[in-house]
Amino acid sequence: MKALMILAACALPFAALAESEGPKFGMAGLLSAKNKQDLPPITLSAGMPLADGPWVLQSGTYYEFEIQGDGSQELALIGPEFFRAIWIDEIVVEGLEIRPLGLDSVEFDEAGEMEIGFIAIKPGRYYLKVPGSTGDTQRLEITIQ
Repeated sequence: MKALMILAACALPFAALAESEGPKFGMAGLLSAKNKQDLPPITLSAGMPLADGPWVLQSGTYYEFEIQGDGSQELALIGPEFFRAIWIDEIVVEGLEIRPLGLDSVEFDEAGEMEIGFIAIKPGRYYLKVPGSTGDTQRLEITIQ
């Protein structure tokens, strides 16, 4: 009992010091604001390019991007290999947050917008594209380093 009292007395100054200085740790490194980058949006529109150019991502970095569909045509975006090389934190559609376990594709039947937040995980070369299309402008090349 005496040993417990001595141990508690020794720990009190350290506990008071820790409380007075406030917490020293913030959000987890991967999800912290310092680790977040916004990517340019992807546009789903009949006959228009998906994006301005290829994406080069860093493994371990948190990214967000928007997919904007203008409703000119029913269009989808596929990229199963890419979606398996990332960890999807959330997909936001009209304020509704979706936290999927995995993803293969998305489709816009009418005009709308979605935002996807993810962490790049597996290095490699990937793509997102409009299914059935053959043009380079309908394909977004993605490299995870």
